[in-house]
Amino acid sequence: MKTSRAPSPPTPTEQLSFEAGIKLGGIFHQYLGIPVAPRTAPGLARAIEAAVGLQPFVEKIRVRIDVRRGGPVGRGRFAYRYLTPEMLRVELTISDGAARVEAGLQYRPDLRYPLMSLAAVRRSRRVPATRGSGSRYT
Repeated sequence: MKTSRAPSPPTPTEQLSFEAGIKLGGIFHQYLGIPVAPRTAPGLARAIEAAVGLQPFVEKIRVRIDVRRGGPVGRGRFAYRYLTPEMLRVELTISDGAARVEAGLQYRPDLRYPLMSLAAVRRSRRVPATRGSGSRYT
């Protein structure tokens, strides 16, 4: 007869990796399709950074939008594009004191896909105090 072990809780680095994916996925799915032009791209990038920076654990975020990589541009008052995966590049660092994760989102032409990836995962020697149920994430 097999005995089943209770699943172990995620490690701090696993939890932060999950958080990074959620934040990058949120950026991707919330902002694609928004109108963007060369004169508005820097402001849009800063607005995304400011919004994501409000979320827990965010230490650093950098968003770059390259409008030259988008589709066709209209004329006159229609001279803008919609934000596409090819235009977006995001670098994100999050930390909870016990761990730090660096992650990114960048379009990969070889895959024809906007890939999210972990660039670095580091554990800290210092473990932060927990509150409530003993988890930093609840």
